[in-house]
Amino acid sequence: MRSKTKFSLILISGAITAALMVIPVEAKPTLTNAAPVAADGNILQALFLGLVQGITEFLPISSTAHLLVTTKAFGWQQLGQKDYADAIQFGSVVAVFIYFWQDINTVISGGITGIIKQDWQALEVKILAGIAVGTLPALILGYLGKDILPDSAQIIAIMSIVMATLLFAAERFSSRQRGFDKLEIKDGFLVGLAQAIALIPGASRSGSTLTAGLFLGLDRETAARFSFLVGIPTLTVATLFKAVKIFKDNELPIPLLAVGTLSTFIFSYISIAFLLNYLKQKDTMIFVWYRYAFGASILIALATGWKG
Repeated sequence: MRSKTKFSLILISGAITAALMVIPVEAKPTLTNAAPVAADGNILQALFLGLVQGITEFLPISSTAHLLVTTKAFGWQQLGQKDYADAIQFGSVVAVFIYFWQDINTVISGGITGIIKQDWQALEVKILAGIAVGTLPALILGYLGKDILPDSAQIIAIMSIVMATLLFAAERFSSRQRGFDKLEIKDGFLVGLAQAIALIPGASRSGSTLTAGLFLGLDRETAARFSFLVGIPTLTVATLFKAVKIFKDNELPIPLLAVGTLSTFIFSYISIAFLLNYLKQKDTMIFVWYRYAFGASILIALATGWKG
């Protein structure tokens, strides 16, 4: 019952955000006295954006898309900057490290032991090598293509629908017969390479890697867990790279950064635990339908006057 309650809350918060897109921003009443609050940001905004970032970073529904839609729907200017979203993502990095610390320690120590013993068939060696070969192309493509596409609402809507269709196909046509003990190096490379799709706004890093894992025949829980492990180096390096640039070039408010990052950490941890537990028992179709609805809501909003 607790899992169902958490999931209902997640869907409700996401549905409210998506529903706001149906109402063009220009149609909403604007109060002159309220403008400075929206522009300057406040603690409640930081808490809420941390919640959005934390929940959507690891569910296959795209954190970039939801942060953009949320900030534009409410007219939050300062906290709507991409730099702020990139900065509070550090909370997601900390959460995934803490949650998977035992797995990370096992893979690294077991991988090093296997390499020393030249036991190339050891599972930890395969996983470690798979993560390594999967991280390199993702980082290279991510660096080269980081500024190619803008975070536009139209692109986000289209990619939400495209990725929903791919996840639907993976759910319906993949074998899902392989567990964690059947992982191979090629799985790491292909799942890692799928992270490059997340360069397109609205694609979702977790969504693209989870979909790739399912297409490779991994069972749902293994696909999700492995996608998290493969994504850790890329997410960490990308976040640190952005953080250095942000603190060098910008003056974001430290209290709001702290609140947003802490909120992101809490809800990221909850999101990871929820998803892994959920996929032990159920399929991914709820995320498919959610992404269809989310993408369609944005397209309807754009068609009715919202500027994105």
